[in-house]
Amino acid sequence: MSEKSKGLSKVEEICSQRSGRAKELKDEGKKIMGYFCIYPPLEMLSALDLLPYRILGDMREPITKADACLPTVVCPFDRSALDLGLKGKYDFLDGVVWAHVCEVGEKTAHVWRTYLNPAYFHFIDIPHTIHKPAQNQFVQQLKDFQKTLMSFTGKKLTSEMLAEAINAHNEQRSLVRKLYDLRKPDPPLISGSEVIKTLKAIMSLPVKEGSELLREVISEVGERKDGVPFRPVRLLIWGSIIDDTPLIEMMEELGANVVMDDTCVGSRAFFPDVKLTPDPLEGLAYRYLVDLKCPRTFKESTYGETKKDYLTDLRSRFSYISDYAKEWKVSGVVLQSVRYCDIHGYEVPGLGDYLDSVGLPHTYIEHTYDERSLAPLRTRIQAFLEIIRS
Repeated sequence: MSEKSKGLSKVEEICSQRSGRAKELKDEGKKIMGYFCIYPPLEMLSALDLLPYRILGDMREPITKADACLPTVVCPFDRSALDLGLKGKYDFLDGVVWAHVCEVGEKTAHVWRTYLNPAYFHFIDIPHTIHKPAQNQFVQQLKDFQKTLMSFTGKKLTSEMLAEAINAHNEQRSLVRKLYDLRKPDPPLISGSEVIKTLKAIMSLPVKEGSELLREVISEVGERKDGVPFRPVRLLIWGSIIDDTPLIEMMEELGANVVMDDTCVGSRAFFPDVKLTPDPLEGLAYRYLVDLKCPRTFKESTYGETKKDYLTDLRSRFSYISDYAKEWKVSGVVLQSVRYCDIHGYEVPGLGDYLDSVGLPHTYIEHTYDERSLAPLRTRIQAFLEIIRS
């Protein structure tokens, strides 16, 4: 990576060869720990001087090996990530950490372990409910994770080390929120595609290095005079993973600025902080189980407990979406999901009803995590934008 590169040019450089910096650090003796999805607590890795490296897929890479290990009628993102692993694209990882996000994710984790045989492998069986017994169970899961990490690294993981790492990651999350603040003006100061690239870049770097890159981007974007053009529609995009720019770029080409998101390479991954607690594992458990807003985790229903109506229950689950819409002046919402993602697909009817109740226009699209699958969606997005503008 060029030392002269700054801000968005450095982001472009990292994204063009995402593993480059990790391999440099590996050559210097640092261990690289791959993680899948947003649920493994990264603070526990950073505290032991491991580089957390987000395992992603590649929309541009045809899947040719993973179909021998997973059915073709399951999550194409999981299949893509596994395919890259089977092709040796993640051979620089010293180990991997997986969490129970969904049933397909769990199966992918164990296929990865069997076929790729990493030197370190840990699977966190995270609960799917948020009540207190589930939180206590998750703390025990994190204690098991702590033991295997200490055995792998030969280092003791103390509460002080964890607290320092929590502060470092909270600082990075604060910078991400500042980055998102730059999307509030009309036109926004930074585009949706630039945000995705920036977050993808920092998911490839040590936490403090990523935070420095965020500072450079925020400073550059705040000063530039020729940034994002005005577009008449401001969109929020919700759903399963978007880790590349083609879908966002298509919306921008059609006359919309994507100014907010609720996806796991976006606000969902970065907005909640970890609260410092006497036992740091309790704060981590609360943040990753309760504060993260993903359909894989079920909130307690207010409908069954208090006899309130259906919309009251929807408000308890989705009111943060309308809060985002107000704060970022959103004029429409695109609900999107990769095909076969049940946890997001099942959420769409209820979320659609909630958006109707607050008067937010919305549409739902499904794709196969493949650039070619986006072309047929162009007309649907264009029609949706025309409805908003009319």
